[in-house]
Amino acid sequence: MSVYVDEPFMESRGKRWAHLTADSAEELHAFAELLGLLRQSFQTTPGKPWKDHYDVTESTRERAIGMGAIPESSKGGVERRSKARRQARERP
Repeated sequence: MSVYVDEPFMESRGKRWAHLTADSAEELHAFAELLGLLRQSFQTTPGKPWKDHYDVTESTRERAIGMGAIPESSKGGVERRSKARRQARERP
């Protein structure tokens, strides 16, 4: 299991934002708690676990990487989540 953080890709409220994701919701929540993120900021789409994420600022992204999150490009994150989506569809 791994936690990932993509490149900041969006600007809002004077900050640049990235996605914090993981191989499982449990791992994502545990890591987010260590970062001090509020559970209420978790974003999910029922039935689509590959979309689960927390939005994080650039400074939080850097702390996450320092704590072991795997940095990835925005494109790499999209590709990894697309692969997870395909695998979920193939499961019986």
